[in-house]
Amino acid sequence: GDPKVPVLYKVDETRTGKSFSVRSINAIQHGKPIFTCQASFQLSQESPVQHQFTMPAVPPPEELVTQEELIEKFLQDPDLAEKYRKHLHKVQAEDVPIEIKPVDPPDKFHVEAREPKQLLWVRARGHIGEMDRKVHCCVAAYISDYAFLGTALFPHRQHRARFMVSLDHSMWFHAPFRSDHWMLYECESPWAGGSRALVQGRLWRRDGVLAVTCVQEGVIRVEQMPNSSKL
Repeated sequence: GDPKVPVLYKVDETRTGKSFSVRSINAIQHGKPIFTCQASFQLSQESPVQHQFTMPAVPPPEELVTQEELIEKFLQDPDLAEKYRKHLHKVQAEDVPIEIKPVDPPDKFHVEAREPKQLLWVRARGHIGEMDRKVHCCVAAYISDYAFLGTALFPHRQHRARFMVSLDHSMWFHAPFRSDHWMLYECESPWAGGSRALVQGRLWRRDGVLAVTCVQEGVIRVEQMPNSSKL
């Protein structure tokens, strides 16, 4: 999209039922859709059929360092390669409205391959308060996309991503939550191939309630590494 051009939102009433309703939305610029969304709504209903996964056991956010503090620590390493130093300075310069605390941060900035999984404590910066639940859902949608697709690159540190973008992003909201309170973001990538990757995420409230489930498929194109063979 073009941030200098107004966005026209076209909303279609796909379905309106007694308990469930669906709306289809197109965001349009220059006469063409740049974003398509389908939103489903449900009236609150009680049901005896209830279950959820168990929230991972992790240290509380108060015992962990922020992403900014972690970057500062990496930059103090005199042996840090210059290309990684430039990358960290670029990340440091970003104005991200999210507070992030990695659960298992490395001692040093590393490029070793590891499992495509990560756990992060996340929350919006500042105070949002007891607003309409939909506001917190919108903020959580922004939070959920940050560093999500990058989980799929963890086993492939030998490659550098030159193009990475979401193809589709789905979210299911299960329980009320505050996006300005700490939530545990559990991310994993079960599959990657054909220049695409799939990632799954769960946002947990501190009391162990599963608040949101996310799934994203995205395009990942990497730089072709030169052949290291001496033959």
